Amino acid sequence: MFRLIFVPFCAGAALCAAPASAQEGPAPAFTITGGMTLASQYRFRGISLSDEQAALQGTINLNHESGLYAGVWGSSLDGFGELGGSNLELDFYAGYRREVVDGLTLDAGLLYYAYPGSTGGDFEFFEPFANVSGPIGPATAKVGLAFAPAQDALGDNSNLYLFGDLSAPIPGTPVTLNGHLGRSKGDTALSPGGLYWDWSLGASASWRNLTLALSYVDTDASEAEALSVGATRDIVDAALIVSLAASF
Repeated sequence: MFRLIFVPFCAGAALCAAPASAQEGPAPAFTITGGMTLASQYRFRGISLSDEQAALQGTINLNHESGLYAGVWGSSLDGFGELGGSNLELDFYAGYRREVVDGLTLDAGLLYYAYPGSTGGDFEFFEPFANVSGPIGPATAKVGLAFAPAQDALGDNSNLYLFGDLSAPIPGTPVTLNGHLGRSKGDTALSPGGLYWDWSLGASASWRNLTLALSYVDTDASEAEALSVGATRDIVDAALIVSLAASF
């Protein structure tokens, strides 16, 4: 079974909520944010978990002004049911996000991947994560990792994912350019062949609470490596992904 989160979520009331005006009084200690996304397919760390079919996704977050947050993200799947799993993924998460020094933000927490209704084996597992982000000139960079310790769903082996993201707005336009590079290592279904790279290049455009995104996604996982974890070459090769998201 493959797994990944490539849909951003907003964490921390100070980062998600618009500043309150003097007439509105102080900002609330807690805020709720979320959204819905329709994507041409669901790619997790470069791998299609929707079997190259369209996916409907949604998230809701509870944010505290201290930087603490918790929430749930969900997506439809396709083909997972053939392996005894459900065609629904729910990711529960909690963490802390805060600017630790001027311009540098730390985000760390815990993810739990759940598949309600699955009866074909052990699929659910947890994964701590951490990342730091900050400006590099006009762009914003992020580097981070996610480490899943040995668990039944991972064949009693651990998995490490390292990644870097870069985004840069085009001045005078609603368009932002985005790039991503990731490396997954471990003798688990999360890492075909034990080690592989994924990357993507794309752009997004926002208008009010809507965001339209287009990205080119690919991996270096081979057909043999994909087959070794019960997948096919089609879900690890290059693809163009289109998505439309609405936030609140």
